[in-house]
Parts: sequence; C-alpha cells; structure tokens
Amino acid sequence: MAESRVSTSFHPPVTVALTGASGAQYGLRLIEALVAADHEVWVMISKAAHLVIATETDVDLPARPERLAEALIERSGARPGQIRCFGREDWMAPVASGSGAPSSMVICPCSTGTLSAVATGASNNLIERAADVALKERRQLVLVLRETPLSAIHLEHMLSLTRMGAVMLPAAPGFYHQPTTIDDLVDFIVARILNQLGIEHRLVPRWGDPVKPG
Repeated sequence: MAESRVSTSFHPPVTVALTGASGAQYGLRLIEALVAADHEVWVMISKAAHLVIATETDVDLPARPERLAEALIERSGARPGQIRCFGREDWMAPVASGSGAPSSMVICPCSTGTLSAVATGASNNLIERAADVALKERRQLVLVLRETPLSAIHLEHMLSLTRMGAVMLPAAPGFYHQPTTIDDLVDFIVARILNQLGIEHRLVPRWGDPVKPG
C-alpha cells in the first residue's frame, strides 16, 4: 500500500527510482534536494538498490513502503505526506498509469539492467512500468547511468531512449567547481538533474558563476 497523502500544498510531485547500480548517494541526495525545494517526492527502491544502499552507505532503509516513507521523511526533514513510497508490484500506484503519473521521473542511479528493460518496454516491475508510462505519455524521463565501460548494447539502448525523448545523464561529475569532498561530487550530479527538471538550487555554481572560496 502507498503512503497516504496528508497535504496538497507541495510543488508538483517528482518520481525518483533507485535501482541496483553503484551510486546510491546520488538518489538519496536527490530526494533531499527535492524535499528542500518543497516538491512532493514519490519514491521506488528496487531490491538490488536496497543491497547497494546497505553496501555503500550507513543508511538503513526498511523495505516496506510505509516504513520506508517514514524513514525517508525523518532523514530528509520532509513534512508529513511529502514523500510517498511504492512497492515494486504496487500496480494500483498512480505512477502505473498515464492518468496518475507525475510529469517528471528520474531513475537515479539507473542500472544497465533497468536501462535495457526501459528501452525494450519490459515493464516487469513498477519502476519499469512507471518509466514506460513516462515515455508513452511524452513526459520527462531522466536516467542517471553509473556504469563503465559501456558495451554496444548499453550504447544502443541509450541511443534508443534518447530518440524516444528520455535524457541520458551519466553520473560523471565535473571538477570545474573545485570539489573538495565526495559530497561536492554528488551535488554536482544532483544539480545537473535539478537543472533538467527546471528546479532552482544552490548546490553548485553554474558555469561562469564565481567559485566560492574553500
């Protein structure tokens, strides 16, 4: 069951899905940034992503959607009802239908398995179905790939999805903002995602803006 809605005073919802690629920090930080921007956030975390989160971070997230929403709300400082979580087979979730899904979805990080499933319309779980809905409804879909090197299969799927209107945004941080911590590198990618979503932020200076002294 999905987390019940408490308030409608948030900015439009953004769907965030975390899958089993390395880079869980990007997805978790993105949720925090969207909460700070006062957007409602609809979250899906795959079984593999839970394993990656446990491996790469000290964050302990429960699997059940209700408890997961509570944990993410506490972690991000969200208001009650600002974060909703859905299970991987919750086919009654609004993201499963074009009549209920938000206008924007980000898969962050996006595994190459998820990339393949989305590119071929597999829709074997709710994350894949939500992405399929975004494509068929011509809505915004951003995939944050974290894989290297890339095979011809990966590149062909990326090209196919780009032609369908999706945005490929590899987790490849830049260095022109003179990062000094891992958090700086994470924020660089999250800032690029927010730019795609048209959401204002102050995570990193834009190109041409003065770099803040360390």
